[in-house]
Formats: sequence, structure tokens, C-alpha cells
Amino acid sequence: MHHVTGTDGWRSRALAVMPVGSSTNSKAPTMLPDEPEVIVGGRGGRVWDDRGREFIDFRCALGPVTLGYADPRVDAAISAQLEHGILFGHPHPLETTTAELFCSLVPGAEAARFLKTGGEALAAVIRIARAHTGRDRVVQIGYNGWLNSLAAGARVLPGSTTTFVPGVPQALAQLHHAVDWDDRDTLDALFADHGSEVAVILVAADYPSIPEAADFYRHLRELADRHGALLAYDEMVTGFRVAVGGMAQSTGVVPDLAVYGKGIANGMPLSVYCGRREVLAVLDRGEVVVTSTYGGETLSLAAATATMTIMRDEDVPGRLRDLGAYLQDGLNALFVRAGLAIRLVGHPACPQFVGEGAVIDRFLRASFAEGLSLYRVVYVNAAHTDADLVDALDRAGRACEAIRG
Repeated sequence: MHHVTGTDGWRSRALAVMPVGSSTNSKAPTMLPDEPEVIVGGRGGRVWDDRGREFIDFRCALGPVTLGYADPRVDAAISAQLEHGILFGHPHPLETTTAELFCSLVPGAEAARFLKTGGEALAAVIRIARAHTGRDRVVQIGYNGWLNSLAAGARVLPGSTTTFVPGVPQALAQLHHAVDWDDRDTLDALFADHGSEVAVILVAADYPSIPEAADFYRHLRELADRHGALLAYDEMVTGFRVAVGGMAQSTGVVPDLAVYGKGIANGMPLSVYCGRREVLAVLDRGEVVVTSTYGGETLSLAAATATMTIMRDEDVPGRLRDLGAYLQDGLNALFVRAGLAIRLVGHPACPQFVGEGAVIDRFLRASFAEGLSLYRVVYVNAAHTDADLVDALDRAGRACEAIRG
């Protein structure tokens, strides 16, 4: 293992050659030296940094690692396909068989196509919805990827909004409307003014509100239907984590279009846009062109087939819920005991820290120092053992002690 420490550490090297020092904003470390500068490996539910420190990891690559790091079944599927090639000039059978498997598991997925990231899959959904409806306006609830953060007040990152978006022309921004979670008054006013011009309502679940989300999803379905708009779900985090079929399955409210990604291929880059065949028919007719050289890349499809098969056969979302509940309840009990004004709220498979920001930051930093890697959304994976969770709560307890003292 290559050890680099001190003033010429990985952070300064990265910043010298790369804006933000990472290609993913949320991964750039802000709590050095306690936080890892880089992660060099992972197995199961644990990761290691360049200094050889071991962390019990609840970042899970910000959600995609659902089965655990270096899952042998997924790795074997990737290796087997690698022997035959990665990418070709015609479709590979895996493109069809992976879509068949996906559509068999996800409510409302009559047809599906592949891309690499959530943002571009959502961009495809927006274009498809505009073409299908002949309308221009887009209502966005929650974070839908950097590519689609166009509205004034939109989520430019999951936790932050802006009044205007640098780099986005005003004329384009005016067609995108950001609405907060369960803000029905704003939605009603928006549809009163522009109901006949709205192509699609695009909604990403608010993590702390997931347990009570069904009523709001029913409201959105009814609102879209009344005004002739489409309803689309951003299931990037919730799909194959909260339930295999995400919020569509857990609420019973089925959208017209949806995107999935994180969780579907255990870390390999893949996103899916899917929905009603009638709506997706604008692609068949050539009215809308969505196309990408890497859409049918076979290693990710092999990984997705293995991951989704395991999800289907072993009730992985049930395991994530049980593991997550133990961790969530345990951490909240520690916070109460230590008198800390923070809590983990939401679905156990992806609960979010709420409360005093400065206290959350102090707790996260103290946790890193104890060999516990957390994020503002806490992700368990199926390879976390009971012993990992007991160990994690021990370390979290020490972190609480350190910051209350």
C-alpha cells in the first residue's frame, strides 16, 4: 500500500490538479486530519485509508454499495463478463436480459433503458415528458442531480438551495420550478397559474419524511392527473434500498416515469430510466433522441443482474431495514443520553441527521477519529454484521463522550 502523509498528502495533491479535489463534491474531505483523505480499499462493511486506518463504513459510496464492498458474487459476474469484452458496436444480450429483470421487479416499469448517472437519466425523463405532453414547464421537488438544478431556489446539492443558478440562462431557469417537500400551497398556486403548461412533476423523496410519504405521493398523482401532467420519481437513493421498487412499491402510488441507479449494481456505474411504454414511445418514434455510447456497457449490466437477482431472492431491503433500525435506534439513544441536539430521522435504510449543524459536524468528526465513517445520510449495507453494528455503537458512544466533554 502506498503511504502518503503530512503536508504533501492526497488532499493537497488532488486540489493542485482537480477543482474541489474530487470529481464528487460530497466526497471531498472537510474534517481533516480525522476524516480519511482517501480510501484505498474496502471489504464487506469496512474500508481502509492510505494510512492503514480501518473504518466501519456507513457511507457506502453515498448509497450505491448495497450488498457490501467487494461482494464476491457481483465481482464474479464482472470478471466472467470481462473475459468476453466490455463494450461492442452492437447491443449485447445483457442489455435486454437486464432490462427484462429490472422491469419484472419494478412497479410501473413497462420498459427501461440504461445510462450511467442519475442526472443524465433525469435529463432524459424531462425531455421525454416535454415531448409526450407538448409542454415546457418542469416542477422539481428535492435534489435531482446537478444537471437538472436549473430553477431559482433549486437544490444545487442535496442540502443547499440557491436563489439563482450561475451558468443557467434566466429564460431556461424560468421554466423550472423548485418546490419544497409537501408544500401543497405552493404547488396549488403554481398549478393555478401554469397547470396547462406543466409537463412533469419530478419528485425525490425527502429522507426524513419517507415513513409518512404515501399521502404526499397520492396528492402529487392526483394533481398531475387533474392537470394532464406526468409524474416522475427520482428513485436514485430509494430504489433497491427502501424497497426494490423504491417509493412506487412502498407507497403503492405508481409514477409515469422513474429513474433508478444507486443500489442497482453495487457500485458499478449504471442508471435506468423507465416507465409507461406509451410515454417512452417518443423514443421509438424518433421524436426524442436519448443515446449514449456507454449505455449498454456490459460490466455494469453484469453487476446489475447479479445485484438485482440477490435483491430479489434474499430480501436485501428487509435486511437493510433491520440493520438500519438497530443502528438508528442505537445512535439516537446515545444522542439522548449525551444530551446532544441531533437525531437520525427517516427510513432506517437511509435516515438523515437533523438538528444543530455544528453538533452534527462535531459528532461526525469525532466519529472519524474513532474509526467510524458516517455521512449526513447514513447507509447500511447487507454485509454489515451484528458485530459491526455493536462495534459501531461503541465507537459512536466514545465520540459522544468526546464532544460533550
